[in-house]
Amino acid sequence: MDLLQIDTTRKDQVTRFIQLPLRLYRGSSQWVPPLMGDMRLQLNRSKHPYYQHSDAGFFLAVQGKEDVGRIAVLENRNYNAYHQSRTAFFYHFECVEDPAVAAALFERALEWARQRGLTKLIGPKGIGILDGMGFLVEGFQQRAAMTMMLYNPPAYPAYAEAAGFSKEVDFVSCHITAQQFSLPERIHSIADKIKARGQLRVVTFRNKAELRAMAPRIGRAYNQAFVNNWEYIPITDAELALVTNDLVTVADPKLIKIILHQEDVVGFLFAFPDLSAAIQRHQGRLFPLGLADLLLEYRRTRWVIVNGAGILPQFQGRGGNALLYSEMEKTIKQAGFAHADLTQVAETALQMRRDLESLGGVPYKNHRVFGRAV
Repeated sequence: MDLLQIDTTRKDQVTRFIQLPLRLYRGSSQWVPPLMGDMRLQLNRSKHPYYQHSDAGFFLAVQGKEDVGRIAVLENRNYNAYHQSRTAFFYHFECVEDPAVAAALFERALEWARQRGLTKLIGPKGIGILDGMGFLVEGFQQRAAMTMMLYNPPAYPAYAEAAGFSKEVDFVSCHITAQQFSLPERIHSIADKIKARGQLRVVTFRNKAELRAMAPRIGRAYNQAFVNNWEYIPITDAELALVTNDLVTVADPKLIKIILHQEDVVGFLFAFPDLSAAIQRHQGRLFPLGLADLLLEYRRTRWVIVNGAGILPQFQGRGGNALLYSEMEKTIKQAGFAHADLTQVAETALQMRRDLESLGGVPYKNHRVFGRAV
């Protein structure tokens, strides 16, 4: 078996790396392919803003003439500078059902990290803030939430453990129906009083142009809301612009809400219609027919994905949480969705976990991030 380091300037090698999981998951009703344009951009060192400050290596495992596995290894220097660490991340891990292939891929990732003086390897964790984290360890019968969540066979966590990795943190996703999601009237009353006082107000968007205009302020709020999370990475202006473009591709502006204190963004709620079925039908390709089908899926889907809800710490005890959850219920019910996927809340976010379960959310997927010393 050979481990080929991808030359990201060669289109043929990039295509092999990108298309491997299309073969491995052929016929799967749970796996949702990434958007192929986004995948190509992640391997484009001259265009993706990540490479303005950081580095990555991409590897294919090859047996004979067949590609049998892949892995990406990332050195995010902004993460390491902020956390004062020497950490590498792995991502895009896929392989055939063969422990030897998995072991070779992990060892190559460890070697790449050692060569750069890095001391720990953690993953799966990707380049962007919307990339799903962790190997799925529970909920294999459920479909992934669009491209914002990973799906994998049950063997992958075992492969990681056999390679010396152990649990870092779990991210739990909850399912809730519109009928179940019923806040106590007391919460709505608190939210109404907060808005009436004028200290906090909710802003919604009529179109994508308004959403784009507010994006820099939302980015600044993100950079303040999650600074205490272990997975937090400061995002640059160029990365924020890219995330905004990605959001706008799949967003219904009416489902995105922000909370303002005076003119500062202090909270946000990101919800997206689940377009997974259309992405699956077109294998992640938007052109020539995928984009039109995505637009049709906006009207067909009965699922909404809530992936990103936060309020700045200084407003959490001043009615901000009540306002956030009140808007979450309105988002789900007023848009006519029957189901909501509240995605990937870290087990360390104890208050939000308790809040979601008390509101009727049922944990139904669990993703585990693994780590080991290099």
